Amino acid sequence: MLKWTGSKRKQAKTIVEELPVNVERYIEPFFGGGAVAYLAANKVENIWGNDLYTPLIEFWNMVKNEPNELINIYRREWNLLQENFPEYFYTVRDRFNLNPNGLDLAFLTRTCVNGIVRFNKEGEFNNSIHLSRRGMKPSNFESIVEKWNLKLYKFNFTNLDYREVLDSTKKGDVIYLDPPYAGSNNRYIADLDVDALFSELDKLNSKGVKWLLSFDGKRGNTNLEYPVPKELYINKQFLSNGKSTLNQVLNGTSEEVLETLYKNF
Repeated sequence: MLKWTGSKRKQAKTIVEELPVNVERYIEPFFGGGAVAYLAANKVENIWGNDLYTPLIEFWNMVKNEPNELINIYRREWNLLQENFPEYFYTVRDRFNLNPNGLDLAFLTRTCVNGIVRFNKEGEFNNSIHLSRRGMKPSNFESIVEKWNLKLYKFNFTNLDYREVLDSTKKGDVIYLDPPYAGSNNRYIADLDVDALFSELDKLNSKGVKWLLSFDGKRGNTNLEYPVPKELYINKQFLSNGKSTLNQVLNGTSEEVLETLYKNF
């Protein structure tokens, strides 16, 4: 639906296959683009999606509760872009940076370079328009929104710090965590406190709550693994995430990305 930095679209099928058989409630504290949750909805009836970034949750609630309005507004904005290309993109970008919201976020992610969500140190969206494309066509956008909407009756969305979500979990829940990776610049919200994350995982273990964590990996010949305490998890495996789009755009190099999936069961 939304292209989001760190998307697990290419890994989603494998991650969902790793879920336990009986899941009372599936929870994603770092929801992002929701690729894993979309497939998890095929086997789980109760899903909690959360993200600290308010415009993102605004967007998902519109897909769930106001899909026609979202589709119509995107169509209007896309048409305005065609009439005033590429200037209208920057009009929307400036408007969004003054008043971040889910509607403009949807437009920007579907018209910027490779759909890469990127923010500067002030928290402003700063990616440029994709000049060789005219943005996702409204008919395609409508089709995707409608497909998501059919599943979102199973979803409850919140806009909380991930620790508040984890505090509310209980045995029978399964948590999939896809936080900003250690060492990354997560510029639109506070950088991740890695020690705090590990402390939260330890609390989940104490409660008997099952979890899966995507957290580090490898890019080409570069090892990006982080020393996750071995006492926290039972299983660890590498999953392919294809080529690094961000690295291709920023550095002109194409390297395969492997990401680590940790499990406590």
